[in-house]
Amino acid sequence: DLFHKFMCYCKTSRGDLEKSIADAEAKAPELVASIDASEGKLAQLKTDVETHKEDREAAKTAMAEATAIREKEAEAYAK
Repeated sequence: DLFHKFMCYCKTSRGDLEKSIADAEAKAPELVASIDASEGKLAQLKTDVETHKEDREAAKTAMAEATAIREKEAEAYAK
């Protein structure tokens, strides 16, 4: 009886397994394209982050320079 159940399972599940494999093979190129697009997006985002870091440092430098000038002018005004 166990043998018959196993054979029935093998016969009926083969079609499901073949369909599952075919679906996975069909979906593989879509996934590759999605991964490639995501890698491109990641590279762009990394570039954006570096640009923003540089801009932030430039802004900090500009603020420090402006603060120094204001302090110097305030000191000169106070005299």
